[in-house]
Amino acid sequence: MPFTHTIPVRFGDCDVAKVVYYPRILHYCHVTMEELFGEATGTPYDHIVLEQGVGYPTVKLAVEYTAPVRLGDAVEVTAVVERLGRRSVDFRWEGRRQADGELAFTCRSTSVAVTMADFQSTEIPADHRKALEAYTAP
Repeated sequence: MPFTHTIPVRFGDCDVAKVVYYPRILHYCHVTMEELFGEATGTPYDHIVLEQGVGYPTVKLAVEYTAPVRLGDAVEVTAVVERLGRRSVDFRWEGRRQADGELAFTCRSTSVAVTMADFQSTEIPADHRKALEAYTAP
């Protein structure tokens, strides 16, 4: 089952052409990941990192931009877990302009579970694994 989060495009997200500056697209994916973890686990992502001591930094990333996203648009970012490993998770992200549904970008990323105390990889905690399984692609 995919997870979708809608993000409004703000002035600070855009370059002088009023198009979303490309690194902001990656930020939109991360914001969606935070929302996914919050919904899936019932715990806000910042609490997972700061209180539970587990983070999920991105270690691999590929993005394809297919249509511009402009100031005033809203982007529906959909996340799917493509692979859930012992210590890592592969996500696929699709961003569509809300107004017309046009695909604006596709992103694939790999995040690794780490302990925040020493930033060493660790097994994905059982409750996180169970929560992420609900968003695994068939």
